[in-house]
Amino acid sequence: MRSLHPEKEGHCEGVNAERDPSRALRSAGGYRRSFAVGWGRWGATAWALGTWTLSFGAVPELRPQAPEALPPFVFRASRGAEPTGPATPSTGWLTAEELARRQITSLADALRQVAGVPAVTSGAAGMITSVFTRGANSNQTLLLVDGLRLNDPNTDYAVFLGGACLAACDSLEVAHGPQSTLYGGEAVGGLISLRASRGQGAPAGRIVMEAGSFGTLQGAMTAQGARGMDAWNLSLRGGRTRNERANNAFTSHNAVLRLDRTLRPGIEATATLRWFRGAYGSPGDRFTNDPDNRERENNLLATAQLQVTRGPWQTRLLAGGQDRRFVAVSPFPAPRPTAETRVTNRRGVFDAQSTFRGWSGHLLLGGATLEANHTRNTGFGNINRRQRLAAVFLHDEFRPRPDLHLGLGVRNDDFDTFGRATTGRATASWAPAGSALRWGAGFGTGFRSPSFLDLFGQSAFYRGNPGLRPERARGWEFGGEWRGGGGRWTVGLTRFELGLRDLIASTRDFRSVENILRARTRGWELTWRLRWAEIATVTGHYAYLEAENLTAGTRLLRRPRHRGGLDVWRAWGGGFSAGAGLAATGQREDVHARTFRTIDGEDYAVVRLYAEQRLASGWSLRARLENALNERYEEVHGYPAIGRGVFFALEREF
Repeated sequence: MRSLHPEKEGHCEGVNAERDPSRALRSAGGYRRSFAVGWGRWGATAWALGTWTLSFGAVPELRPQAPEALPPFVFRASRGAEPTGPATPSTGWLTAEELARRQITSLADALRQVAGVPAVTSGAAGMITSVFTRGANSNQTLLLVDGLRLNDPNTDYAVFLGGACLAACDSLEVAHGPQSTLYGGEAVGGLISLRASRGQGAPAGRIVMEAGSFGTLQGAMTAQGARGMDAWNLSLRGGRTRNERANNAFTSHNAVLRLDRTLRPGIEATATLRWFRGAYGSPGDRFTNDPDNRERENNLLATAQLQVTRGPWQTRLLAGGQDRRFVAVSPFPAPRPTAETRVTNRRGVFDAQSTFRGWSGHLLLGGATLEANHTRNTGFGNINRRQRLAAVFLHDEFRPRPDLHLGLGVRNDDFDTFGRATTGRATASWAPAGSALRWGAGFGTGFRSPSFLDLFGQSAFYRGNPGLRPERARGWEFGGEWRGGGGRWTVGLTRFELGLRDLIASTRDFRSVENILRARTRGWELTWRLRWAEIATVTGHYAYLEAENLTAGTRLLRRPRHRGGLDVWRAWGGGFSAGAGLAATGQREDVHARTFRTIDGEDYAVVRLYAEQRLASGWSLRARLENALNERYEEVHGYPAIGRGVFFALEREF
């Protein structure tokens, strides 16, 4: 039976693997492995999909049923109120309608559609998942949920990210590069923000039932609308799958509720409630195949928000809380007692921000955040600690001329556990009048706080280091976006670099930790989108990444040098539509699950097919084929991903 230290997973993986290879292995938090094939096979598959796309031809007479206008999934780097404000070149957008059309419902799979955000899973559906945004450590991406910080160095997001589903009322924002100036610690590689959207229009709803391979059975119900001064949005989803390995079943429940009320003109009140519960068998790597380890998580988040608009001022007040409870159980043969690790994370937040538009050409944004959190971990380190945070920030977005947009900001975070961290950010966007090109650049700094385990952990063989400094980052980006064909196609290209210093790693005797490592990631991100009226789309992305451990002179583990994706879709008329997707990764290093040696990770590509037939009276029938080539592969060495699966869903709108 394996010893479980779940809250150590994801800690400095890759960077510290040379000093502590078992830690890098335990961080299995994710590598989206699909199909162990080389780049030649990926190229051939991409050619085939592209050929199918070019064969669409002109079918102007087709008029498929207009899709429901759902909230956009906007990728941007601003706290501003505008849903599609000025963006750096690395930002982009993806609509919820498009994700629904591709039959993508999980948060992890949605993030896989974004360049530079590899979301990787340790095995099959529902297992722990991590993101390595622009090559940063998995614990250096901040996940905000309904305005609340979901993760910090003491609160892991891997179970939530691996098992949570996107609700029909969710909107998603992703910002690349250091974002600590607006959002604080952990926003080093980037920021992911998941928010429930306001209900709109006449009351409506839908019910979905899905069944398929591996004993999968899922159900979902949504209801949303607005009437008078009130609006609501509710989404419920739950299901179970056995997966393929023994002791690897996964059961999840998701609930999201948003309520809005206009108290009077210019004053809006909003409340949100989000609950996730995931329970799964955890067999470990394929060399262990533990028959009875079990893990489960309950994560509850609630917020209350008041937004007041008066003339050039807009003020938002948010109060919220989080209660996360994680339990890992590892039975041992008698007479040894069962090993059980319990982790409880509680957080309370008050956030206030004001936007001022009364200064010509400027948008001033300022505010403060107060947070208190408490972590209790009965596992490794025996943690029972509290922390308080007070932060202030100020940001100015201004236009010295109509085609030039500049941004400048600063933030100071004061922690009662280790001290202060000050960060800054500057951005520029230039869109020449009459040009199809838009240029942008950004520079920013970020930090990650030391964890309670790093600072205060204690065991027979380990002592924390109260003198630790936060991990620091400095990054820049430059790129452009080209639009043409009357808006039918868009191509974007971004060059970026991220420098990391004071990374926390184990001492030579592994009995403590210190700020000793430096790393650097740099590369290119390419995105493209083509659209033929409402009948066909082609979208894709590719990222090239060099990720180096500068202290050891080695490549950072599990960061793919090549990663890309392609999706093609067409409506054929008569309510029928179909599409295909390809995701591929190549040239990366991993850790052998048994020997802990550094090894060359396999190249892989995954193909999926999906189709939908709209029927009469609001009924729809959907089908999808995942892992269509039935490739056997491992996203993290020793953790087999799932094989080919066929799934059918029946939906009723009302």
